[in-house]
Amino acid sequence: MTGQIRMMTGRNLKLYFRDRGAVFFSLLSMIIVIALMTLFLGDTHMEAVTAMLAKLPGRDAAADKKNAELLVLSWTFAGIISINAVSVTLSALASMIRDKTSGRIHSIYTAPVSRMAIAVSYVLAAWAASVIICLLTLFLTEIYGVIKGMEWYPAVTHVQLTGFIMVNSFAYASFMYAAAVLVKSEGAWSGFGTVAGTLTGFLGGIYLPIGELSQSVGSFMKCTPVIYGAAMFRDVMTKDMLNTAFENAPEEMVQTYREMMGIDLTVFDKKAGIQADLFLLLIFGIMFLMIAAGLIKYRKKTDR
Repeated sequence: MTGQIRMMTGRNLKLYFRDRGAVFFSLLSMIIVIALMTLFLGDTHMEAVTAMLAKLPGRDAAADKKNAELLVLSWTFAGIISINAVSVTLSALASMIRDKTSGRIHSIYTAPVSRMAIAVSYVLAAWAASVIICLLTLFLTEIYGVIKGMEWYPAVTHVQLTGFIMVNSFAYASFMYAAAVLVKSEGAWSGFGTVAGTLTGFLGGIYLPIGELSQSVGSFMKCTPVIYGAAMFRDVMTKDMLNTAFENAPEEMVQTYREMMGIDLTVFDKKAGIQADLFLLLIFGIMFLMIAAGLIKYRKKTDR
């Protein structure tokens, strides 16, 4: 079965990467968010940081402004990488929708390939595509950050971020596969993608930080895995710039900023760290794999 999974996964990956439009639109969210932060939202977040630091005596206003800009950039990059997995896995699983709508799936089922291998190959292809594109996004955003004045992330941070990307991509590949099992047309899949992409940006606190929203909205966001994926990336990617921007600032001020920007999340009066974020994403991914398996089993019974 391993050979069958490898063959079918390779086939699905080739379908995705041959579609240049799909790859471009997978990166489009990165371009849109960077544009929004550069033209509109970035100044608001940067002014919030400088306003906090201006309350402290003996600060260098020019240095604080530059450090605030780089801090907001690193925060933005973390959000982009965390939600990019949504658009990539959704685009990668479009091949599954096309197979169903065109009737090609019936030809695939008649091939000497088990249905389990076919199902696993769709999830693996979506996961692999997401990991590749998210790593590319990390590379491109880091280059942009260095051009603006940031330092390169150390090797250990790259290893850590790669692990985050793999877990985050698994969670969304599982979720999108479960959704793809239910969807029956390309139009419905496209509509679902539009809604999912928009909601993910808000649920991850990309456009508006969780600290700027009402408590009820913030509580709802904490009931979804999106905000936890974004938080673990932010925790690591903003660490150095936080230390630089808030140098000699009171710890209470730093903590207030971390909570406002969704870097630290408090759940049931306890701080949810990186380990909790990873655990929740893994549980989320496993849960939707089980849901997808149940849906497939149910459909096989009803189709008889």
